[in-house]
Amino acid sequence: MLSYQHAYHAGNFADVQKHLTLYAVAEYLLRKKTAITYVDTHAGRGLYPLNTKETQRLQEYREGIWPLWQARGQLTDPLLNSWLTTLGTAQPNASELTHYPGSPWWLSQPLREQDRLTLFELHPGEHEHLSAQSLSPQAQRIYGDGLAGLSGLVPVATPRLCVLIDPSYERKAEYLEVVDAVAYSLAKVRHAVLLVWYPLLPAGKHHSLLNGLRESGIRKIWRSELQRYTPNEQSHGMYGSGMLVINPPWGLDERLAAAMGHLTPLLGTDSDYRSEWLVGE
Repeated sequence: MLSYQHAYHAGNFADVQKHLTLYAVAEYLLRKKTAITYVDTHAGRGLYPLNTKETQRLQEYREGIWPLWQARGQLTDPLLNSWLTTLGTAQPNASELTHYPGSPWWLSQPLREQDRLTLFELHPGEHEHLSAQSLSPQAQRIYGDGLAGLSGLVPVATPRLCVLIDPSYERKAEYLEVVDAVAYSLAKVRHAVLLVWYPLLPAGKHHSLLNGLRESGIRKIWRSELQRYTPNEQSHGMYGSGMLVINPPWGLDERLAAAMGHLTPLLGTDSDYRSEWLVGE
C-alpha cells in the first residue's frame, strides 16, 4: 500500500518529537570522530514547503512546529534552542517559517566526510521529490522498501550505525515487521543505535510493537510518548506520538525531558510527555 504522503502532516507534533529526538542522538554521536552510517528507512520528500496544497489541507504544523517557532526567542533550553536554530537554516528567510525539513534533511546536515547516509523511499512520487532535494554528497537515495533494504545493508562498513525507522503503519503487519527488522539489525551490529517512531491510536495497535520488542531479547530500549490529549471512546485519529531508542546515548532521557518540559505546554494545556525504560535500566 503506497497511499501515505507525509506532506499532509509535515511539521506536526509527531514530527517535532521525532526530529528533536533524532537531532539529540546525532549530536551525541558526532562527539566521536569515528565514522557513522545513518539509515532512514522511510525517508519521504526531505523538505516540505508549508504553502503546498497538501500541507495546507490539514495545516497540522500549526499545532506542532508553529507555536515553537513563534516562541523561540523566549525558550531557554539549550537542546531546543540549538534544534530551532538549525531549523532556521532551512528557511530562505531565517526570520520566517516557510519550510519544514524531514528526517533526510536533519540527517544530512551534520554529515562529515567520513560519514554515510542511505535514504530509502518506496512511494514513487515521494522518491521523485526526494531525488530533487539538495543533500550532502554522502547521501544515497534508494527507491525501495526500507526494512528489506536495511536487512541487506547490515553489517555496515563504518564502525557505527544509526537507523531511523518510521513507517506509516497503514498495514497492521508493519508493527511486527519493524520488530523483525530491529532484531535482525542488532544481531548484525550489536551496538547500533536504532530509533523507532510509532503512532498512538485509540485501537492501541502499537502494543504489538512494544510487546514484540520486549520479548526479543534486546537489552536497552528507552521509550518516550507525547500525547496531545487523553483519548476516550469517541476518539478518532492519532492522539499521540511514541519514540523508542535502542542503545540510547548516555543522558538522552534527561536532555529530552528538559527540552520537552519547555515544549509541551506550547502544544496545548492537555499535552503530556512521559518517558521510561521499556527494557533495561
